[in-house]
Amino acid sequence: MSHRQTDNSANSDDGSIEEIERLLIEGVSFDQPAVLPVAPPLKQEDDDDLHADAQMEGDLQGALGLYAEAAQDMATASVELGLGRHFACADFCNQAAEKAAQAVSLLRFGRRSMYDHDLRTLGATVSAPEEIQNEMATLSPFHPETFYADTPPEEADEVINADQASSYVKSARQVLRWARGIVLGK
Repeated sequence: MSHRQTDNSANSDDGSIEEIERLLIEGVSFDQPAVLPVAPPLKQEDDDDLHADAQMEGDLQGALGLYAEAAQDMATASVELGLGRHFACADFCNQAAEKAAQAVSLLRFGRRSMYDHDLRTLGATVSAPEEIQNEMATLSPFHPETFYADTPPEEADEVINADQASSYVKSARQVLRWARGIVLGK
């Protein structure tokens, strides 16, 4: 057993965040025991009421898990783009943005936020900056229920070209970078 697995109390805040980032980037192996991150201690200073509320009411583990799912969806979107499956790419970008924003919601409010597949509304609910809300709005039309209302499934990949799909990947990445700064505290 490694030192890290036997003495989690020795981890510093920076070490825990670095370990979480490493797991998100490299993935988790199923042939080794899981190591849970150590939550940072509550701050005593009252410099920002919203931040203090997030520390007290938030669901850090839930937020980290959901952010990891968003990162996986982002990787899948890139694979779908490479395969020429442009609607699937846009759909995964939509899902990645939603999960990233919901991870922020879990951290800030301790629960997921209700919304109606309008990602701009979700962005506003979690206090995303205007430019992030705009990127989220760009991805809203690609929720399958919305998209398939006007487009038959067999035509989905023909409606979106590679350049458009690539721009959706960029939009989703911006949303993930914003959420990462909140969820991982960087």
